[in-house]
Amino acid sequence: MFFTNINSMANLSGSIKRARQTIKRNKHNSQIRTKTRTFIKKVTYALQDGKKDQAQDNFKVMQKIIDQAVSKGLMHKNKAARKKSRINSQIKML
Repeated sequence: MFFTNINSMANLSGSIKRARQTIKRNKHNSQIRTKTRTFIKKVTYALQDGKKDQAQDNFKVMQKIIDQAVSKGLMHKNKAARKKSRINSQIKML
């Protein structure tokens, strides 16, 4: 997936630059995606353990990270709203 030698696949200078940018952006986006998933899991695990205070604290951080992912275009705004709403309702049920 990641190309070590950019010049072997592209001939024109513009396409070489585009390949470089693609690799850089892919790495950056995957880091943000991973961070988002991690915080969703943190809230979920706190809910499963019945730790409401910890779940609420993690939920506040998770909201910010999800909103950042939406602003970067990594997650659709409706999906983000759905995730936040469902997790919030689970927290309220505890």
